[in-house]
Amino acid sequence: MSRASDRAYTAIREMIMSGELAPGDPLGEEALAERCGVSRTPVRDALRRLESEMLITRSDTQRSFVADWSIDDVADLFELRAMLEGHAAKRAADRMSASTLQELRRCNAALRSAVTASPPDVDLFLERNREFHALILEAAGSRKLVSLLAAVIEQPVIWRTAHHYGEEELRRSCGEHEELLAAFARRDGSWAESIMAGHIRRAYHAYADAHHGLTAIDKAGRKRTA
Repeated sequence: MSRASDRAYTAIREMIMSGELAPGDPLGEEALAERCGVSRTPVRDALRRLESEMLITRSDTQRSFVADWSIDDVADLFELRAMLEGHAAKRAADRMSASTLQELRRCNAALRSAVTASPPDVDLFLERNREFHALILEAAGSRKLVSLLAAVIEQPVIWRTAHHYGEEELRRSCGEHEELLAAFARRDGSWAESIMAGHIRRAYHAYADAHHGLTAIDKAGRKRTA
């Protein structure tokens, strides 16, 4: 894979993950090449790579679009996350060092500051939340888990889920992190696994409710960066 292809892949992937390119948006090679500062061939290579990661889909006429996940797709995604991250939390509890626990506490304190801001800083919440879960995965000490979770965590649905959270849901998420910290401090793997699985399942229901139009956070009441 050439440097130009890597550059195009990274740029297009970031556009998708940030929501700059929304589900269902067409992906024209010429327009993307101009935006990425490369020729069409690297863009074509990047699109094939993104298709293999299920971030884009290709029509019968070979046109590319940003993938629009169905609610069944999302249910499968979160089910896998609950199992894998639950297992990661169990392993992490058995291997948790004092320094990692302190880092997790620091991270969750920053996350709490984001959710108690007025309005809540959802983008900062996402950054700190990603860091919190990454620290747990690192503490689990399993390269296989890292590889498996990479395919299900960094998806646009995670970004969209958090932006459907209301203030109460954001605070609850932070509170569940506090429960995880308590389980880690006691090296109770079964407790940590149970909390993590429930944490992920609740996130799924928040997404599903928003998908069905049952709940939504007012756009004027949240802070987002372009």
